[in-house]
Parts: sequence; C-alpha cells; structure tokens
Amino acid sequence: MPTLLIWHGYKFRFYASDGPEPPHIHIIKDKCSAKVWLLSMEMAYNHGYNSREVAEFLSKVDENRDGWMEKWNEFFGV
Repeated sequence: MPTLLIWHGYKFRFYASDGPEPPHIHIIKDKCSAKVWLLSMEMAYNHGYNSREVAEFLSKVDENRDGWMEKWNEFFGV
C-alpha cells in the first residue's frame, strides 16, 4: 500500500488491490477516510470528514494529482 504523502496528519495512499478501478487516492486521518477519483476530482465516499477538512485535503489532491497519476501508472503498469 504505497503512501504517497503524509500532510497535516492526512495519509494519502492507494492499495495494491485498487488496480482494477480507475485511478484514485484514499485519504485517512484518525478514524476518518475518503476516496477521491483522480481524473474527475469527485469523492467516491467520505466517512467522517467535515466540509472544512474535505476542502483542505481536496486542494492537496488537486495540487499533486498529476504526479500521483504517474505513480499510479508506474505501480499498476498502465
């Protein structure tokens, strides 16, 4: 499970089993988790984050998404 970034307590990662799905990132902090599709920047789910936290981590996903797409493609051999 590659962790791509730890920022302000948020862990941005994907899992080895994620390959069959479109590129996305999991965001985990404390007992909260979310999943964001990298191409559309839409959230697949949000478990426990408030709107301020979502805005905070979405800005970081947007900032890093091109590099994370490259990492995804390298990891999954796309």
